[in-house]
Amino acid sequence: MDKEQRKQQILDAYHFRHATKAFDPERKISEDDFAFILETGRLSPSSVGSEPWKFLVVQNEELRSKLRQITWGAQGQLPTASHFVIMLARKNVRYDSPYLREQMLEVKKMPEELFNQVLGRYREFQENDLKILENERALFDWASKQTYIALGNMMTAAAEIGIDSCPIEGFQLDNVEKLLKEEGLMDDGEFGVSVMVAFGYRTDKELRPKERRTTEQVVQWIN
Repeated sequence: MDKEQRKQQILDAYHFRHATKAFDPERKISEDDFAFILETGRLSPSSVGSEPWKFLVVQNEELRSKLRQITWGAQGQLPTASHFVIMLARKNVRYDSPYLREQMLEVKKMPEELFNQVLGRYREFQENDLKILENERALFDWASKQTYIALGNMMTAAAEIGIDSCPIEGFQLDNVEKLLKEEGLMDDGEFGVSVMVAFGYRTDKELRPKERRTTEQVVQWIN
């Protein structure tokens, strides 16, 4: 496959993807295909390589039923999706947090001397450049932004292999987090709920053409 064919294949996947409101409950994504989707999320980029995410794959029907009562945006998806994912974001990815230190030294294999050198830059970045240390919500929202990179990559990867998806923000945040804590799936301080996404196979075969603003409306070149 040459480059032009590959580009067209990717664009075809974007045209194929749509926010699927209900899935075919009889069709299940294979273990191999869903591992591929998860891997595209795991390999996604994140600010300063922080990877401030965790993916909860909710297959338990009883838990899905409880979630449905407090997730108004997934009334059709929760009962029918082959796979349902809750994306968590870390609450504390401060420049001086134990997590970020462990991420850089143990996961990214950054030499400790180099980490100590860049620590001041990380502080400047968070404190003054982005001003995300002003309150806990700002810091969480910054981490949550990173999960949306993984979210987009996972949905695109799914579309490339003919699997449908739907991102979901319509949920009662406090109640969802309370439920996950009660189920032992989330503690009080480490993570918060960022977004949800459902995967499966569509039932409606005839879809309207994808409508978007024109390139001229959304792109401005500064030469």
